[in-house]
Amino acid sequence: MHLSQKKPADLHKNLRSVLLTAAVTALLSACAPVGPDFVRPEVPVNPEWLDAELGEFETDAADLEAWWQVLEDPVLDELIATARRENNNLEIAGLRVLESQARLNIAIGNKYPQQQVLAGNVSAIGASETTPNTGTTDTNFTEFNVGASVVWEIDFWGRFRRGIESADAGMLASIASYDEALLLLTAQVADVYALIRATEEQLRLARDSYAIQERSYKIAEVLYRNGSSSELDALQAKTQLLGTAAVIPDLETSLRQLKNALAVLLGRTPGNIDDILKGEGDLPTIPDSVAVGIPANVLRQRPDVRRAELQALAQNALVGVAEADLYPSFTLTGSLGLTAAEGTTSTSSGDSGADRLFSSDSLAYSIGPTFVWPFLNYGRIRNNVRVQDARLQQSLIAYRETVIQAAREVEDAMAAYVGTQAQDVILAEGVHTARRSAELSLLRYQEGFADYQRVLQAQQSLFGQQQRYAANRGNVLRSFVALYRGLGGGWQTTAPTEFVDEETRQEMQERSNWGDLLDNPPARR
Repeated sequence: MHLSQKKPADLHKNLRSVLLTAAVTALLSACAPVGPDFVRPEVPVNPEWLDAELGEFETDAADLEAWWQVLEDPVLDELIATARRENNNLEIAGLRVLESQARLNIAIGNKYPQQQVLAGNVSAIGASETTPNTGTTDTNFTEFNVGASVVWEIDFWGRFRRGIESADAGMLASIASYDEALLLLTAQVADVYALIRATEEQLRLARDSYAIQERSYKIAEVLYRNGSSSELDALQAKTQLLGTAAVIPDLETSLRQLKNALAVLLGRTPGNIDDILKGEGDLPTIPDSVAVGIPANVLRQRPDVRRAELQALAQNALVGVAEADLYPSFTLTGSLGLTAAEGTTSTSSGDSGADRLFSSDSLAYSIGPTFVWPFLNYGRIRNNVRVQDARLQQSLIAYRETVIQAAREVEDAMAAYVGTQAQDVILAEGVHTARRSAELSLLRYQEGFADYQRVLQAQQSLFGQQQRYAANRGNVLRSFVALYRGLGGGWQTTAPTEFVDEETRQEMQERSNWGDLLDNPPARR
C-alpha cells in the first residue's frame, strides 16, 4: 500500500500515542490464557505387587540405573555399552529430541513480533494518455521505495503461550521417548544375549548326546553282527541317532540368526561377532533376590508412562490454542520507509528520484493497532475446539491405559521369574535322574539284563530333559531382564545426556547452522 507522508513533528506526536496504546495492549496480554489447565488423571494402582511377599523379591527401592551389572558378566557389559553408543534407532530418537527443541524455539519466537521485514523496490509506472482527470500529474514516472515493517499479534488470549506450553511438553515427551528407546535397547541386548548363551548350551548338549547315542548305536551294531541281538535294536539306535543329528543344524541356524540380531542392535551389519562374544560362554548367575520397590513409585518413573502424561499435557495446551481463535486478535502494525518518484514534474529541481529517496521529505510511516474477529465462522472454530478436546480425552485415556499395561508387564515378569526359577530346580533334578537312568540302562543292556528299548527310552528322556533345562535357564535370565524392563530400569543417569555423538554433531554443523543447540542439549525435567 502507499504510505502517507508526515512531518517529523507529527511523527513524534503520533508515535507517542501509538506507543501508549501498545503499552496498554501489552499489559492486557498478561491475562490468563484461555483453555483448561492440565490435571494429571488419577489411576488407581495396587499398593503392593501381587508376588511381593515371595522370597525372591524385596520392596526396597530398586537400583535401576545399571541393573545388568549385578549379573557380573563382562561380555554383557561390553555389549550393552557398545549398543548404547552405536545403535542407529537410539541415535534417531536422540535427533528427534533436537528436532523438538528447535520446534520449541519456533513456538517461543511467536511471543515477539511475528513479522519483521526489510523491503525495497523500484517500479516504472506508465499511465494511459486517455486516463481522465490526470491534470498536471505525471503519467510516466519511476517510483523508489525502501523501508521496514513490523507486525506483532499481541498474545491477549494466551494462544502463543499455550503453543509454547504444548511445544515444551512435546520436547519433554521426545526425551521420554529417547529414554524409552534406551531402556528397550538395553533389555533387547540382554534378552538376545540370554538366548545366545542358552542356545549355545543346547547345541553343546545336543552334540554330547549325539556322541553318546553314536556309541550306543555302534554297540548295538556290533551285537547284531555277532548275533547277540536283533537287527531291530541296531535300526532303532540309528533312528534315534539321526533324530538327534537333525536337531543340531536347527540349533546352529537359530544361533546364527540370534548373532545377526545382536549385530544389528550393535549398529553393525550381520557378520561375525564372536570377537565380542569371546567364544562360547555360560549364562550369568542370577542374584538370590531382586528389589522391586512399590508400584506407585516404580510406574511413575517408567519413560512410557511419563511420555503418555506429557503427550496429554501437550494436547491439553492445544485445546487452549483452538479456543483462542474464538476471540478477536489484536495486532500492532508499523512500517517506516522512504518513498520518492522520478518524473517530468517531480524532478524539476534537477535531482533524480534515487537522490531524493534519502531526503527528509521522502520519509513515510504507518503505525497503529488492528483487530480481527472471525465471528461468523459457521461453527468451524468451535468444532476445531471439539476436535482438540476429543484428542485430549483420548490422550488421558491412553495415559491410564499405559499405566495399567505397565503394571501388568511388571506383574507378568515377576510371575515368569518365580515360575522359571521353580522349573529350574525341578529340571535340574530331572536331568540328574535321566542321566543316571541312561547310564544304568546301557550297562544292563551290555550285560544282557535289559533289552535295547530301555536304552532308547532312557537316552531320549535324557536328551529331552537336557534341552528343556538349558532352554529354561535362558528363560530365567530372560524373565530377569523382562522384570527390570518392566520396572523401567536402564535409562536413569545423573550425567547430562548427549543425544547424538560427536561425529554426527560435526556433520550437522557443517551442513546447517545449529548455533549452540547441539552443544547444549535439553535436560530432563
